[in-house]
Amino acid sequence: MIAEPTDRMLTILIVEDESMIGMLLEDLLQECACRVVGPANSVAQSIALIETGGMALDGAFLDINLRGEFVYPVADALLARNVPFMFITGNATYGIDPRYGAVRTLKKPFMASAIERAVKYFAEQRGSF
Repeated sequence: MIAEPTDRMLTILIVEDESMIGMLLEDLLQECACRVVGPANSVAQSIALIETGGMALDGAFLDINLRGEFVYPVADALLARNVPFMFITGNATYGIDPRYGAVRTLKKPFMASAIERAVKYFAEQRGSF
């Protein structure tokens, strides 16, 4: 993967309860020259990172189901801060709360190229959200 130059490194939050997937995402994002926050594995930990992380987020990947806990409060916190995000899920996308119907979704398993496209999307959204 070759990272495209940007004015500054993108800072991306990972919310994922499966450690192997979280580590894979972290590696892929670092290869795209992103700074990674997390991975967080619960709603409470994610909210704490958003509220006290001390850095502006440029995007986030949110696993919808965190050991039975839905990630929607994290999505709402990101929306309130105008941070673009994508859901990641191993389940069918039709089960996503309709309030988030316009949010992009990556289906597990995902390819590295999908993460590269997501990073480009976050970079495009940086100034326009």
